[in-house]
Formats: sequence, C-alpha cells, structure tokens
Amino acid sequence: MPQYAQNPYVQAPSGPVPLSQPLYGASFGAAIKRFFQKYATFSGRASRSEYWWYTLFQFIVITVLYIGLMIALTASIDPVTGDLKSTSFMIPMVLLVIFGLATLVPGLALTVRRLHDGGFSGWLVLVALVPGLGALAIAVLALMPSKPEGARFDAGAQQQYAPYPPASPQA
Repeated sequence: MPQYAQNPYVQAPSGPVPLSQPLYGASFGAAIKRFFQKYATFSGRASRSEYWWYTLFQFIVITVLYIGLMIALTASIDPVTGDLKSTSFMIPMVLLVIFGLATLVPGLALTVRRLHDGGFSGWLVLVALVPGLGALAIAVLALMPSKPEGARFDAGAQQQYAPYPPASPQA
C-alpha cells in the first residue's frame, strides 16, 4: 500500500483514508478512482493532488478525443471540392460530448470540495461563469494550500463545531 503524505494539521490516521476525508499526496490512479467513487459528493474536501491529477486526466482525454476528431474530420473532407465524403468524424465527436457530459457533475463536485479544502465556500465555483478571468480565479483558488478551517465542510462537522455565540446586547 502506498504511503500518502498527510495534512500537517491533522493526526495521521491508521489504515486507508476514508472517502469522507481528503487524500493528501494521492497518486494518479488513486485520484481518478476517488473522483469516480465520489461522483456527486459536494460536501467534504479534496486535496490538491486529487484535484490536479484529475485535471491532468481530463486534459489528456479531451486532447486525445479532440485530435481524433480533427483527424477524422480532415479525412472526411474531399480536398478538391471541400464537400463531406463521410460522417466518420461523428464517432469521436459523440465520444467527446459523452465524456464531457459524464464528467460535468463530478468535475463541479471535485472543484467545490477543493475550494472547501482551501477554506473557501463552494459557491465560489460560480466565479467560473465570469468570461475569461473566472477560470483563472478558480485555478488560483485551487492552488491554495489546505487550511484547517476547511474541516467545517466535512460530513458531521456540524456536531463537532459549535455555532458562533450570539452577540451580547449592548446597553
């Protein structure tokens, strides 16, 4: 069993890391496996390694499918007339759309969990809707180190942490 680096703010657990906790120092395979195991889990946290290994996986898959699409599209066009000879380009295009739709919700969930690990609200994922700079802002926030206050987003955290005391009335 591989050794994983632990969060410096928490005691090292014995045995495998439960799915409810972030996996610090995750390997490529472990990060992808956890990504699909936590398909639509928006609560909890995700380590930087979990997030960036999945981002690399997604980049590789989309790049390969896109190159396949461009090759098939180029082969489907008659060089003399410019007309379509066949519709073989539809196969990689459909695969690209299926992959994108299949990973949309878990990708959002992973981003929300990564924001939680940095101590941010998951609602900041909506910043990605800002054209141009939104994706850059999410990338910067995903690069932020883990913070101990991110544990408030874990399952069962409401029982661990008391609510803020009410403000004392001023006379």
